[in-house]
Amino acid sequence: MLCVADGGDAVVARTASRRGPVQNAVAPTAGGSPVALRILLGAQLRRLREAKQISPEEAGYVIRASHSKISRLETGRVSFKDRDIVDLLTLYGVTDEAQREEIRGLASRASSPGWWHGYSDMLASWFEEYLGLEEAAAHIGTYEAQFVPGLLQTEDYASAVIMLRYSHPREISRRVDLRIARQSILSGPTATSLSAVIDEAVLRRPIGGPRAMRTQLKHLIEMSQQPNVTIQVMPFTAGGHAAAGGSFSVLQFAEDELPDLIYVEQLASAQYLVKPDVVGTYLEVLDRLRREAATPADSLRILQARLRQA
Repeated sequence: MLCVADGGDAVVARTASRRGPVQNAVAPTAGGSPVALRILLGAQLRRLREAKQISPEEAGYVIRASHSKISRLETGRVSFKDRDIVDLLTLYGVTDEAQREEIRGLASRASSPGWWHGYSDMLASWFEEYLGLEEAAAHIGTYEAQFVPGLLQTEDYASAVIMLRYSHPREISRRVDLRIARQSILSGPTATSLSAVIDEAVLRRPIGGPRAMRTQLKHLIEMSQQPNVTIQVMPFTAGGHAAAGGSFSVLQFAEDELPDLIYVEQLASAQYLVKPDVVGTYLEVLDRLRREAATPADSLRILQARLRQA
């Protein structure tokens, strides 16, 4: 379940704010997330190794490591050293110099710090990984039961959510900046598409006070009319629904080597679920939620009515 600590950071444009452009925040850039590049390169190395029928133990010996290091490389869980890449390519029989240089260049980009590196002092490693996957996603689907999804939050709303756990003004400010910087994935020529189902309780929970909620509701109305953003409200009148377990996100990617994954955030950790049967269950639940929730057009009217009441 998405926790108070991150208030919907698990999913998730860019919104103009009353305090102007975000300061000291570097937004995601095109060209590939380092996390996604590591996974893609790892899959390529695995294919090269298997094509030569070389065992992980043999490959590990060549780079002065264990077979478990090869496993971590091939699943994208660690960065790449150029020396290891060179030795593995030689072992795998890759002699074409252009191909070798292309793979080495990919490894270099995959090992570079992500745009969020400046915030790493306050981020758990599991959330840094999520940021890289979020940046690479072609589509994000989410169900949120408690807060507005992080990718749709305004600064004042985000600040109020973050203050539920953190108290130091500078840390609050930096976490707000990070959250707003992430939202750039929803804009530009390669914008991620976002489909969000939001429980009606989210719209009625007074986060940040009346003014902040009015601004947040206006922003949801504006974002719901963007071509790559779909917002649906799960009204109280719908009764019980399929997402009884709480909030979750589905990340889907354009690359075949990057499987769909489910992200479920907890108070001090997160789960990445990638087993096809588990992912399939969550996708079915999300599809049911979309059918049971108000349509996008009706959801817009619900948001507008709630704004008049706020």
